[in-house]
Order: sequence, then C-alpha cells, then structure tokens
Amino acid sequence: MTPPSTAPMTPRDLFSRWEDQQAAYVAHRENRFQVMLDVLGLHRPDDPTVLDLACGPGSITDRVLSRFPRARAVAVDHDPVLAELARSVLESYEGRARVVEADLAHAGWSSALPAWSFDAVLTSTALHWLSPGQLLAVYTELARLLPPGSVLLNADHLRFGDGQPALRRMSAEHDTAVRKAAFAGGAATWEQWWALAAEHPRLAPLTLERERRFADRPPQPPAPLEFHLAALRTAGFTEVGTVWQYLDDHVVFARR
Repeated sequence: MTPPSTAPMTPRDLFSRWEDQQAAYVAHRENRFQVMLDVLGLHRPDDPTVLDLACGPGSITDRVLSRFPRARAVAVDHDPVLAELARSVLESYEGRARVVEADLAHAGWSSALPAWSFDAVLTSTALHWLSPGQLLAVYTELARLLPPGSVLLNADHLRFGDGQPALRRMSAEHDTAVRKAAFAGGAATWEQWWALAAEHPRLAPLTLERERRFADRPPQPPAPLEFHLAALRTAGFTEVGTVWQYLDDHVVFARR
C-alpha cells in the first residue's frame, strides 16, 4: 500500500484553498468578479492597465490577466504573507504583473507604485478594513493618481443600517447559510486557511512580520453604501453608482 503523500501544498494549492475559503464568506463571489471584468472590458477592451488594490493572494489580477491577454497589473497589499503568495501565483504571467507592499492606512502609499498610468482600480472584500477617514484618504489619493476617464470598482459587503432591519436580517441569515454549506462541503475557515499558510516553507517565515504589521489594527465600523458614494464624490470622482448588488453585497463604480 502506498503511503499518503506528505508533500507541502504548492502556492497554487494554497491559492485554490483561499478561493474556496473566500467563497464561503462571499456568496456569488464569481458573479461579482464577472461583473467587474465585464465593466473593465467595456471600459478598456484590449489592453487595460489595472491596479489591484489590497490584492490578497492576487485573485483579481489572476482573473484580469487570464481574461485580457495584453493586460498588465500592479497588485498591492500590506500583508507580507499574502503578497508573497501573490508573487508565486502571478509569476507565470511572465512580467505582466508586479506585486508591491504598501500600507493603505498611511498617506503617500501610492509612492511605492511603478510610474504606470492606470486605466482602472479594482478591489474586492478589502477596504472595509479601513476606518471611514482612512477610506476617504485612499479615495482621495486614488483620484490624484488616476487620469481622467479611468474607473474604480470596489466589491464588498456594505451592510444595511438600523433603518433597514428586514434587509439586514435577511442578509445575515443568507451569509450564515452560505458559510454552513461551504464548510460542510470542505471549504476551510479563515482560521484554518491561515494555519495552512503558516506551515508553508515559503510563507511561514513571514507570519511574525504579518502579526507585527497588524498588531494595532482593530476592526473598523462598517461604512454603508451611502458613505462610499459620498466619499468618492468628495475625493474628486465625477460619476459614482453601483453596477451590481446581491442583498448587502455591492460592486461600487466610480469614474475619474
């Protein structure tokens, strides 16, 4: 009888487990990505240059570069573990992707980017880590960075407030049902995925640095849809709205 393999997970294995884990927390995650890519294609159909903001392991960049063979992207994250995983996942695109570590919570983070002109900024399930003041600062820095006509797409849970109790209740119940089904089907929880990452020889040395970087980052109060739209207008975007919604999950659009 052949003993089971004890070979460590490859970066692509960890990336796939990340995708399954995230889908447990974000219902219809592929639908929101599809909408984002469709809008990007309508905006710049052939060779978009994309900024993947708070990129995680490169989920958006991987999809953009796969769908648009002449696209290029800069993927940005403050998490050293996820940034290193993104480098591993995206290296197959042979120079079409760059991974940059920068902290969106501090002004001037965009100085770490290469001097590219971006057609679009895409981000998913990420900016809720910022406080409302930090979020406005990020939108303002993006408005200064982006040329006129470029677009921003932000996909995230934008929770319903006290004035919409039925929608808030249904959204919470739906989230619980999706997680329960995904975990029963074998998806890792957030904690289980990070335990796997901590065992990977390329990522394990970075876990202490990750803890240091996020030691003083408490959870932030959720910013509702109306705040995002108002903040984008205040930052200098000329047209804002939503291009997709499922209960409290939205894809917010802004044009510079």
